[in-house]
Amino acid sequence: MDIFEKLLKHMGPIGEHSDRAHGYFAFPKLEGEIGPRMNFRGKEKIVWSLNNYLGLANHPEVRSTDAKAAADYGLAAPMGARMMSGNTNYHEQLEKELSEYMQKEDTTLLNYGYQGIMSAIDAVCNRRDVIVYDAECHASIIDGLRLHQGHRYVFKHNDVDDCEKQLKRAVELIKTTGGGILVVTEGVFGMAGDQGKLKEIAALKDKYEFRFLVDDAHGFGTMGKTGAGTGEEQGVQDKIDLLFNTFAKSGASIGAFMSGDKAIINYLRYNMRSQIFAKSIPLPIVIGHLKRVQLMRQHPEMKEKLWSNVNKLQQGLRERGFNIGKTNSPVTPIYLQGDIPEATAMCLDLRENYNIFCSIVVYPVIPKGQIIYRLIPTAAHSDEDIALTLKAFTETKEKLDQKAYAVAEIPMV
Repeated sequence: MDIFEKLLKHMGPIGEHSDRAHGYFAFPKLEGEIGPRMNFRGKEKIVWSLNNYLGLANHPEVRSTDAKAAADYGLAAPMGARMMSGNTNYHEQLEKELSEYMQKEDTTLLNYGYQGIMSAIDAVCNRRDVIVYDAECHASIIDGLRLHQGHRYVFKHNDVDDCEKQLKRAVELIKTTGGGILVVTEGVFGMAGDQGKLKEIAALKDKYEFRFLVDDAHGFGTMGKTGAGTGEEQGVQDKIDLLFNTFAKSGASIGAFMSGDKAIINYLRYNMRSQIFAKSIPLPIVIGHLKRVQLMRQHPEMKEKLWSNVNKLQQGLRERGFNIGKTNSPVTPIYLQGDIPEATAMCLDLRENYNIFCSIVVYPVIPKGQIIYRLIPTAAHSDEDIALTLKAFTETKEKLDQKAYAVAEIPMV
């Protein structure tokens, strides 16, 4: 068989809808300045799909810094991987400031978060080691686990008892392999919005020997007294051995970083294949990151405004009888019942008749018959944005319950 033939026969569970979904439900084009109101197909929408938590994307100091750095250095500098020819004082300054912010000894920058955390897992663990991880870890972590040639044990989502059960299995196994144990979870789970059980898992260190890796992509800038993340929020920042964060959410940019003990970060710096064999982060992005970190640390009112909006939105949804699960972060899921055509018909109504743009999640990401709308409140949203959105969801949920969206297939738009 031609290897491409099977791809064309089976486009995948999401790809099979591409003829109807592309350009609207999938790969939509939001236009205009990044913010709570943007244009979609020529009409202004209230947007709840952007992880611009602190509203930094269009902060005047951020825009000015980004523009000046691009004019000064262009996007080429520095050329090459950092190990060979791509290191600068700015890169090292950013790592130093991030280490101080994260309350860790050292930090190494990652050009992309997805491949960075995959590469870190690959560098830390060999075939003798065992990885114990939460069932709902991000796809980047799962792909990192796929690179692992040793054993891995999954524990039920946020189930500390099951985590301990898997740790016991791991302890027994390494008696024969001679390896170690890495436990992996998230600070904030990006789909459901619930915090990982960092405090409880860290407490298991009193009984078992393991190292603790936390992906805090959604916690950086949003959680904790200073915005240092979910570890700070739960009082266990010092118990996290490897702390992964990204600039793609609160930082409103691209790239990521890993923080931890100096000796271990230095090991990663010299052994992560995704960084050794890839180009360094361009200087305009690094200089822009420095400005973003400065604003995060010096302006706590941004995080306070974010949480004011989070509480208004989530309280309003709960008061109206919506199921938003166990979220205790800005991530705001709305759980509804319906099939894929119903979900897309409701989404179409929200966008076209209520001017609300938010992301829908359906099978195979979640079980069949379920719909999740994931809303991301930001510091830039207004009370009017929240009020109009609550009204829109109240009315469209009534229509969903009355089967007004019962259609045979995904609408063509």
